[in-house]
Amino acid sequence: MTSAVLDESVGLRERKRRATSRSIQFTVLELAAERGLDQVTVDEISRVANISPRTFFNYFPSKEAAMVGENPLAVQSELIESFVDDDSDRDIFDGLLELMQHMAMLGTGDRELHQLRRKVLRDYPELLVLKISGMRGFEAVLAEAIERRLIAHGVAFESADAGGPLEARARLTALVAMAAMRHAYTLWADAEDEESLAEKLAESFALLRHVL
Repeated sequence: MTSAVLDESVGLRERKRRATSRSIQFTVLELAAERGLDQVTVDEISRVANISPRTFFNYFPSKEAAMVGENPLAVQSELIESFVDDDSDRDIFDGLLELMQHMAMLGTGDRELHQLRRKVLRDYPELLVLKISGMRGFEAVLAEAIERRLIAHGVAFESADAGGPLEARARLTALVAMAAMRHAYTLWADAEDEESLAEKLAESFALLRHVL
């Protein structure tokens, strides 16, 4: 699934929302890189980004949160429900790949923004805690979604010999999927080609199947 295919389903309102969010994030990162975050105010960020402070707070609760960026899982929880409710015969990893590709386009598919954030956050290790916390929250919600999907597909009624306790199976599946996502993320962030994060995810999940 390419970024072009994913973008076809995005409406004008959502594209405007993403553009505003991107502008806010770029602005705070550039200003922080120039003078230090302590010397930057929300009023200044808003002025440079050509928005009102009220609009800023509609997107981020603080300048620190804008530095770290959006959590795509919190933005589009309906994608989780779509994954859980998928009643097709597709392999669960196919569903996870599609879910993560959509999330990549919502929050981390912008290489330029990511590279700037990675560079600036090196000077703010305390903010990495916020990012790590978001990833752990992502992992927990993903594991819960996987467990719900397994139950919906009747796995809960299989014998324990089929794979162990359901909660443990869901958690392990989430961890494996997260590892594939991190692998794709690293390849994409450091790549010089034009492949999107969604395409790198497809490659990493294909490699995961080979390894398994």
